Amino acid sequence: MTDIEKKALKGQLEEEKLTFEVDDEMQEKSDEIIEKLYKEATTRAFSGTMRKMFFVLCLIVSLYHLYTATFGPPLTLVHRSIHVCMMLVLAFLMYPMSNKSSFTTPSIIDWILIILSFATPVYIMTNYLGVVERAGNPSTTDMLMATLLVVLVLEASRRVSGWALPVLSIVFIIYGLFGRNMPGMFMHRGYDWIDLSNHFFANTEGIYGTSVNVAASYIFLFILFGCIMGKSGMGQLFNDLALSIAGHTQGGPAKVSVFASGLIGSINGAAVANVVTTGAFTIPLMKKIGYTKEFAGAVESAASVGGQLLPPIMGAAAFIMAEMLGVKYSNIIVWAAIPALLYYIGVITQVQLRAFKDGLHGLPKEQLPSFKAVIKSRGHLLFPIFFLVYMLFFSGTTVVYSAVLTIVLTIIVAQLREGTRMSFNDIITAVADGAKQTVSVAIACACVGIIIGVCSKTGFGLTMANTIIAFGGTSVFFTMIFTMVTCMILGMGLPSIPAYIITAAIAVPALSKLGIFPAAAHMFSFYYAMFANLTPPVALASFAAAGLSGGDPMKTGWASVKLAIAGFIVPFMFVFSPQLMLINTTLADGVWTALSACLGVFLLAVAVEGYFMAPVGALVRIVVLTGALSLMYPDVVTDIIGVVTLALLYVVQRKKEKLLRRYK
Repeated sequence: MTDIEKKALKGQLEEEKLTFEVDDEMQEKSDEIIEKLYKEATTRAFSGTMRKMFFVLCLIVSLYHLYTATFGPPLTLVHRSIHVCMMLVLAFLMYPMSNKSSFTTPSIIDWILIILSFATPVYIMTNYLGVVERAGNPSTTDMLMATLLVVLVLEASRRVSGWALPVLSIVFIIYGLFGRNMPGMFMHRGYDWIDLSNHFFANTEGIYGTSVNVAASYIFLFILFGCIMGKSGMGQLFNDLALSIAGHTQGGPAKVSVFASGLIGSINGAAVANVVTTGAFTIPLMKKIGYTKEFAGAVESAASVGGQLLPPIMGAAAFIMAEMLGVKYSNIIVWAAIPALLYYIGVITQVQLRAFKDGLHGLPKEQLPSFKAVIKSRGHLLFPIFFLVYMLFFSGTTVVYSAVLTIVLTIIVAQLREGTRMSFNDIITAVADGAKQTVSVAIACACVGIIIGVCSKTGFGLTMANTIIAFGGTSVFFTMIFTMVTCMILGMGLPSIPAYIITAAIAVPALSKLGIFPAAAHMFSFYYAMFANLTPPVALASFAAAGLSGGDPMKTGWASVKLAIAGFIVPFMFVFSPQLMLINTTLADGVWTALSACLGVFLLAVAVEGYFMAPVGALVRIVVLTGALSLMYPDVVTDIIGVVTLALLYVVQRKKEKLLRRYK
């Protein structure tokens, strides 16, 4: 056992129990990986008076959003402009202009940008009626304010998330300005800067559009909820629960990674950050029991990315989907449930089959926390999650108000036990952290408003839809293939939420024109935008996991794709048959659809891993893959084919296992 692996097991609960703690060496390695791959980590570290001022500012920002969530926001453009202003101010304070800038003190340019950030909301508040009435015929001042807003958002986005999103936004701006010179179907009448900039500024189809609205309400509150939960020790609860339930089984640490990373990822929605926090603990344990470096990293990567597909929170993307579709948030949770279940069944089954194939063992039970002890010490922290689900499904209360009540309840419930009790300082620190952690998402949502604004102004979304359909010809399947590729390319290098918003604006019209159910079209785009995080050549989550495991980044990326294979297939299935999303189906049909699809995912894992009780030959794997796809497609005939395949596989592999035992 290496020193790192020994240290990874060093933290203990009462009675020498294993706990979710990371040694200094792994923590330093995690920080280094985040800083390299995750732009959000390169923030300033304030000290002295500046630190106190920044803390107070973050507190004010969070309290403003809590107040508007509880008592209602001001006028739409006023509220959204205030939100964007707050995020811009925090961004220019937190993120230096370049790596050569000071990481302790804002520069003069930063202060100038901060002051300019206040210009837009002040102008809108003092000239609200004029701005709205002049939306189609802006004044010179309107144009100057709009230009200033665009420049500030682009610069903040560059600092926060790198060049990818602002460069893409600039490309779209150029397209909006010079569309009359574009070839073929991409040609449009072209707009001057006055029209285009005002479209970004003076209505709810540009920067102050749906994405900013969702960031200012739902996303902010649920990130704040995650901060409160983190401060109370919810992350440790998830990991200790996973250890107590599955740590001693074959491949136990990998199952812990899947369970804990999925739950934490559903709340925070940040795949890379999830990899380096949970993975710093689980990856050394996976390597210790015998998993390869690449497979250990892939498990963490696939589990972390999948958290954004997992209800009830889905990393906040569900809120944007609900806004775009104009449906209740609870509907999104229901639609996403079975596909997410299938994804995680696929990952956990491959983990188990690999453990059987390689003869791996779990961790010694005496080193693990007991389930009873974990529930006794931290189990009460699960109550706010159950409360949130109840409020969303059964109370009739708005999502925003439900989130506020859940935040308050979490603080109260955490006080019930000494180990989870938060001091007043802990609470206000968590509230302030909510503002800081929202900046990256909020700025990205504002920047993506530029792209959405150009799409709505020029009709680019429909143009791309026609292009995708033209490439696909008359085949719905091939059109979906081109849509998948488009989503994954657009998702490369972008944060998850803007990646989904952009792909939804471009890909959903193509799928809708083919008669595909809107919810299935959105979920289809969402899945492939998320998977860009683990698919080479740009696979930030996989590369982060490889940095922790010491494995080859590209091999880790492809291993992640194999583990996530169910997630690549399931979207095609629920597009062709929305029963998988429980759309237009009865309860009985829904239950059978879920069960048959679960069996299909099991067979898919067998086909990928090439093992079930004994090695599975290449020809049999092809037959098993056919059976898997048959079961995943909801139909009586295909289900019968799949069940017969499963039965035959069991008989053949059972005999093969007995023969192998006889000759050992």
